[in-house]
Amino acid sequence: MSRTVLVTGGSRGLGATIVKTLVQQGFQVVINYYKSKDAAEKLASDAGEENAIAIQADVTIREEVDQMIKKATEHFGQIDVVVNNALVDFKFDPTKQKPFTELVWDDYQKQLDGTIKAAFNIIQSVVPQFIERKNGSVISIGTNLYQNPVVPYHEYTTAKAGLIGFTRNIAAELGTFGVKANVVSGGLLKTTDASAVTTPEVFDLIAQSTPLKKVTTPQDVANMVAFLASEKANGITGQNFTVDGGLTMN
Repeated sequence: MSRTVLVTGGSRGLGATIVKTLVQQGFQVVINYYKSKDAAEKLASDAGEENAIAIQADVTIREEVDQMIKKATEHFGQIDVVVNNALVDFKFDPTKQKPFTELVWDDYQKQLDGTIKAAFNIIQSVVPQFIERKNGSVISIGTNLYQNPVVPYHEYTTAKAGLIGFTRNIAAELGTFGVKANVVSGGLLKTTDASAVTTPEVFDLIAQSTPLKKVTTPQDVANMVAFLASEKANGITGQNFTVDGGLTMN
């Protein structure tokens, strides 16, 4: 039986690339979306009803997450992997990013809720079935900006840095139940909806700063996610994998 993967924010951008890659590699996929119903349903239709289903839910609201997990489990029988990919209301636009002196706490809170609260909701809702089967995998999407803030996206980067600590605690506590938890931190991706307003100058600067002289693509990140979702990664947990062409080296 193939593994079933839930991808939050799976209808567009990086999420859609992850979904397509997983389907191509034989996974069954639950495509979570918030507003992009048409895009999510087309993605599911293209994959085939035996391979994918689109389910709406606001991942920051626990009740909606619980209903999504219930519906997805009823449809495919179980969920084996969750990918915390959803991005809540943020654009990578260096010309419009507020300087620190103009930020308010609500700016941070919105990103903390969209990143860590959303991951908390998803994991806590699905983990009982992971524990029951003594197997399951959590993959969360981070960023290399926490290590190298080329552009100081304060609130976004802070939330993603917290996601690494959150994930490692999950890995430490739930590993005894066979649950793996890892982070995939991409560089600024060329190009997704969120990075569409990023200037060519910023992309060029990043490309010239990497050993590979290239900007990370959504496919680069999706390939790592697909690997971690597979049985080949059963011995890996608590790690942060940076996919950015070598811009940051751990």
